Parts: sequence; C-alpha cells; structure tokens
Amino acid sequence: MSVALANENSIQIGKYTFSSRLMVGTGKYASNEEMVAALDASGAEVVTVAVRRVNLDRTGDSILNHIDLNKYSLLPNTAGCYTLEDTLRTARLGREALETDLIKLEVLGDEKTLFPDNEATLEAARILVKEGFTIMPYTSDDPIMARKLEDIGCAAIMPLASPIGSGLGITNPYNISIILETVKVPVIIDAGVGTASDAAAAMELGCDGVLMNTAIATADDPVKMARAMRLGVEAGRLAKAAGRMPKKLYATASSPTDGLLT
Repeated sequence: MSVALANENSIQIGKYTFSSRLMVGTGKYASNEEMVAALDASGAEVVTVAVRRVNLDRTGDSILNHIDLNKYSLLPNTAGCYTLEDTLRTARLGREALETDLIKLEVLGDEKTLFPDNEATLEAARILVKEGFTIMPYTSDDPIMARKLEDIGCAAIMPLASPIGSGLGITNPYNISIILETVKVPVIIDAGVGTASDAAAAMELGCDGVLMNTAIATADDPVKMARAMRLGVEAGRLAKAAGRMPKKLYATASSPTDGLLT
C-alpha cells in the first residue's frame, strides 16, 4: 500500500502538499467560462495545462487568463510529444513560462492508442530529475516500469487506467494493485476514467489520486460531472480507509441470531 495513504487529509508530491486528491485538465471545454465553473466544482487544487497547446504568453484569450493562480497550482504537461528531444524542450519551456518545476511527463509512442513510450519516458525523467524538475510521469500499468521511475527520482507514478480519452475505466486493476505494492511514492491514476464510479474504484484500490480531463469536459453537463468526480474520489478514499467487509460466497444474516426463540 502506498505510504501516502497514511495521510487522510493531504497528498505529498515531492516538496508540494495538496489537500485535494482530484487533479483536472483544461482542454475540450465549450468555453472558458464553462471550464472555470467545472474547475470550481471539482474542488481540485492542481490544474494541468498542455504546454504545446496554450498561449503561454497569455496573449489573446489564453486559458491561462482564466485560471486563478491564487487558487490553483499549474501542472504543465508535455502532451503531444513523441520524441525525447521534443519532450525535453517542452518541459523546459513549461518551467520557464509557468514558473514551476512541476511537470506531468508524457512521451507518447503511438498516435492511435496514445500509449506511452516507456523507454523514452524513463530517459526523459532521468534527465529532468537531474535538472531539478518534480516529475509526475504518465506511464503504462507496468509495475516494473513504475519501480524504475521511482528509483530515478520521480515524485509520483501516473499509470493509465485505460487509453487516454477512452472512458473505459480501470481495465487492469490487478496491475494497479501490484504497482501500489511496488512503489512508495504516490500513485495517481491518469487516463481512461469515464465517470464517478471509475474514480471511486481507483481510490478504493488504494490509489492516492486521480487526474482527468475528458470525462469532465465532454460530459453533457461538465459542472455536474466535476462535482460527481469530486464526490467519487472522496467516497472511494473514505471506503478504502474504512475497510470494506470481506466478500463471501454465501449469505450471512445481517441481524443478530443470538437469543432467538426456537
């Protein structure tokens, strides 16, 4: 079980502490106003932005002009990068433009599935850790890769639940459970969450947080879905902390049987 589970009220990622375990993205909203309302409903503190896809100089109607930096911490991401060189350049640009060493590291290996290139991710993380970044890598649900990423100094591990934007939920809970046993840094589910029950399931497994974008932004009512995700994360966290009843093959009466008249 990840050590961060011991702290009910906050999640520690490197030198940063956050009280909300739900992290959200900023893409695909119908308007900036809708995005702002959804961010507020989510209760998130960490908001991720794609460095390659936003106006970092805040010119025009950049989404950065709509994010209250007194309320949210920005998490730049390297979404859309397919090579080591492009990933490193994007991460460094994000740090300079957004003034944070936090980075959600993505190195994609395939345009159709958007699965990560694990070897390139590991190499990029190794380089950026040495440059002082606080690395949160998007990776496959491979426990061996998770351990390697932790060993080189990543502050969290972010395995996919299922392909990005698929909404399939956690397709391999067994690997996620093994990752939770393998590493000591926070484990944050990234990609594939479709609805609040998926978020709750991730937390019930013992994950330390969930990051999502599409599930909220493309819902019929993003603001309601953002609130649902917030409650799902909180409910799953509470259920894990409470300790569920054991599963049994046969029924057990819920009322006491002692002292019954025969």
